Amino acid sequence: MTTGLSDLDAYIARLTLAEKASLASGASFDTTTPLPRTGLPSIVLTDGPHGVRMPSAQADHLGIGESVQATCFPPAVTLGSTFDPELLERVGAALGEEARAEGVGVLLGPGINIKRSPLCGRNFEYLSEDPLVSGVLGAALVRGLQSQGVGASLKHFAANNQETDRLRVSVDIDPRPLREIYLRGFQRVVEEASPWTVMCSYNRINGTYASQDPWLLTTVLRDEWGFDGLVVSDWGAVEDRVAGIRAGLDLEMPGGDGRNDARILTAVESGELDERDLDTAVRRTVQLVERVTRGADPESAYDVEAHHALAREAAARGVVLLQNEEDILPLADTDTVAVLGEFARTPRYQGAGSSLINPTRLDSALGEIERIAGAGRVTFAPAFTLDADLVRDEVLASEAVAVAAAAPVVLLFLGLPDRDESEGYDREHLSLPANQLALLDAVRTVNSRVVVVLSHGGVVELPFADDVPAIVEGWLGGQAGGGAIADVLYGKVNPSGRLAETIPMRIEDTPAYLDFPGEFGHVRYGEGLFVGYRWYDARSTAVRFPFGHGLSYTTFAYSEPRVTVDSFGIQVVVAVTNTGARAGREVVQLYVSRPESGVRRPPRELKGFAVVDLEPGESREITLTARRADLAHWDLQVEDWVVEDGPYIVAVGSSSRDLRATALVDVEGDRVHLPLMMSSTVAELLDNPVTAPVVGEALRQMDSAIMADEEGLVKLIGSMPISRWIAFPESPLDRHQIEGLIFEANASGEENP
Repeated sequence: MTTGLSDLDAYIARLTLAEKASLASGASFDTTTPLPRTGLPSIVLTDGPHGVRMPSAQADHLGIGESVQATCFPPAVTLGSTFDPELLERVGAALGEEARAEGVGVLLGPGINIKRSPLCGRNFEYLSEDPLVSGVLGAALVRGLQSQGVGASLKHFAANNQETDRLRVSVDIDPRPLREIYLRGFQRVVEEASPWTVMCSYNRINGTYASQDPWLLTTVLRDEWGFDGLVVSDWGAVEDRVAGIRAGLDLEMPGGDGRNDARILTAVESGELDERDLDTAVRRTVQLVERVTRGADPESAYDVEAHHALAREAAARGVVLLQNEEDILPLADTDTVAVLGEFARTPRYQGAGSSLINPTRLDSALGEIERIAGAGRVTFAPAFTLDADLVRDEVLASEAVAVAAAAPVVLLFLGLPDRDESEGYDREHLSLPANQLALLDAVRTVNSRVVVVLSHGGVVELPFADDVPAIVEGWLGGQAGGGAIADVLYGKVNPSGRLAETIPMRIEDTPAYLDFPGEFGHVRYGEGLFVGYRWYDARSTAVRFPFGHGLSYTTFAYSEPRVTVDSFGIQVVVAVTNTGARAGREVVQLYVSRPESGVRRPPRELKGFAVVDLEPGESREITLTARRADLAHWDLQVEDWVVEDGPYIVAVGSSSRDLRATALVDVEGDRVHLPLMMSSTVAELLDNPVTAPVVGEALRQMDSAIMADEEGLVKLIGSMPISRWIAFPESPLDRHQIEGLIFEANASGEENP
């Protein structure tokens, strides 16, 4: 069935009210409702986000039973650390190929929620603590996926940053952090990549469920950002279906029980729901079905081995070399090593929950290390159990220490077991299991040359960082993660991953520590704008490893930047030179500061980044752009984005705390007209060129007994509304005079600076 947009209204007019109501929800767990009478088919929507989770006949969405085999690409925690939109677009395209081959019309992803707290159990599904990284990389994934005729479902919209009480909790958040941190990434993806669907989240925002919030789903998403696709609920997120339709929620998932269909019918018949609102939701559903149908190809297939190779490339690019003292890495193929830890043999490669993928194959780091090093150069000991069997762990640890004592180098694989992080619940701490930390202490007593290789989906505390020469952050690497780790350890891939989230010294230092996960159905985002590195940098707080950090097996030098400003933003040109002996990749990061801002801001914010591959001795100029839109803050006075006038500091470097070169540049700000009123303050009238002379003269006439110093007098009464100041007997001004001045100032259009 195909209807052109020109006759879509006529098609909807032919539907019965019952048919319209049925299209507002799914037919089953993962399919939309078909209308055989009209020839409208159903389409399949399934998880995502890092693989195609197409359930088999025996499976369910929580991982009880299996789904069909598909490439398990690295989860978002690893993809985010690549800082590489071109790579993520290729991963997205591969996901689209596999989805199309399985008959999937919409893949539920990517997830771009901000990592507000490292305790969020689902952080492995999200890209970053920074909205620019999340937005740029999220847009790349969407472009790649939809290039194959498969729709993306951008999620979870919005402010879904914890699993505790996630179906009910109210995120109580002020307008600036909501706009500048939690919505900004979504805005970028919507405006740049046009996802076919957006998935609303479970939670409430300032008391209103996301699934029935007209401000969120219509005013912001459609009216401001221009979204023209379909809004689908997260599975089970609907509280009031009728309110949801009015708000802009088009499709409820899952479906099949008919209760909300009946509720919609009753609401339309009683006049509670305007049928035109239902028609709007139906139109968007039909448009999505047609869009998917056009891209479907029952004969499509994909290259399993090529996708596995891409998964390995992506996983390797996401590995972060946290430290590498005495250049203990990379290993030579001829080195003899001891490999310790069950994770080397039994990889932890993805998180638990609805994103669980049944991989086409699975590489272990141990197997790939043995393949590279060859027979006789690798000894292995499991060292610990994944279920923390204390008796067994004691025996295994003793055996591992003996192996470590005889080895030139120890590769110690540590990490979090599946039970410690999952969708559905949050983490309780940031510690590695006690049995693993005890093992590390024991190994260090017999061998100081220890390389710690980590496997986990959210950051962990690293109290041993000063006691081992090297730490390799492997995250969750997907099905080819074992090979990726081996490639980095042996220098087949020069590491270029960068931290997309800060690693703190301890949980007590983190921004949301006192406001996570809330209580009694509410969580207050008390840290405001100061999320992630913004928090640590504003307080000069020590961190274990900063945002953007990552080492290489080579070194890079930066030239002084050349900076220009135009209507699009700030352009920064910097030459980057590979000053080492190996080919490598640098992630060049652009941070912007606004000194003496009129609003509270972090010390610096990431506004651009780029990757550059360089041969030894090669130099290349890189252009980074801080878009004008990204320089703006959300102005509470005018409820709009505003770029401040004046000087900005731009800095380029390789992390938020490794800034290699800076420059100062002037930016012409937006002209904002704020009308004066009798409730305006004395200071605000002193800032206006029309009212300032009269008010300033009045201040000078005031009794010196109040405050002899005029500057001090302004500080004393500057925050007082003018209507209250003129009511004092000491004021030389009267209401009629001030009302006239205010009228004159507003009529002139003169603006406060």
